[in-house]
Amino acid sequence: MPIAMPDVANQSCATTEGTLDWVGMSHIEVPLMLALHGEAPRQVSAKVEAFVNLADPKAKGIHMSRLYLALDELSRESSLSHATLCNLLDTFITTHEDLSDQAFVKFDFDLHLRRKALITEKQGWKAYPVTITGQVVEKQLQVELKVNVPYSSTCPCSAALARQLIQEAFVTRFAGQQQISSELVVDWLGTTQGIVATPHSQRSVAEVKVKLQHNVTEFPIVALIDAIEDALKTPVQAAVKRADEQEFARLNGQNLMFCEDAARRLKHTLNGLTEFEDFWLRVNHYESLHAHDAVAVTVKGLQGGYRA
Repeated sequence: MPIAMPDVANQSCATTEGTLDWVGMSHIEVPLMLALHGEAPRQVSAKVEAFVNLADPKAKGIHMSRLYLALDELSRESSLSHATLCNLLDTFITTHEDLSDQAFVKFDFDLHLRRKALITEKQGWKAYPVTITGQVVEKQLQVELKVNVPYSSTCPCSAALARQLIQEAFVTRFAGQQQISSELVVDWLGTTQGIVATPHSQRSVAEVKVKLQHNVTEFPIVALIDAIEDALKTPVQAAVKRADEQEFARLNGQNLMFCEDAARRLKHTLNGLTEFEDFWLRVNHYESLHAHDAVAVTVKGLQGGYRA
């Protein structure tokens, strides 16, 4: 057996010289304990991207196994927090001394939250796709959060057209009657002849990405999700009874919105949250009327910040 195994990355030079912006691995499957503010760490199943730059133009390559082993150590011996994220990025760089001076890591996972029904005491699980990204570029740390939050959107135009049809049906039904009892009208409104049309609504998704202020040392994921749902007012439900479904219908009727309305609501809310330096958002209304989607995108508007 050979005494020493060959190490091509260390013992040979690049056949074509040049620096590289990022080199590493993607779709690394890792179970992690996630640290959240105010509660015990919880397990998530993450897919991870890990990169460093290749600053030495003559080096054959980086040490990819060192990136993986650092992630594995985090998975086995600690939990993912702001502090351990910073340590992980530092480890990526220090284990590539003379090769790299920048590092990047991204964690994608579903965060399951218990959500209460609107009226009753029923509860159920909702899964929110979350991305945590950290990078060190020119010795500056940047941490980003991204969440996808589902909600319901009811079209204002469709609602107006439905109301018009209901008005026309009312005129047809009670034409020529001088006196109409309220009881008769109430009974009629409870029939399909009374409510002859309903507006179209659809499941929608808000994608929101935020850059944390440098003094924020935790991941305010749940607070961000709550703020988004509070702004839109029609969050998708988990367990429901009829009273909850009725309240959901009421909320949709009282919060009619085009995609532009939803985007403006979120922009107003995010502008008021001081823990975020910058934000980018996209709302997607998966139309039930059309085969295409209605979309709105906006950013905070900082110079040098996110772009739409």
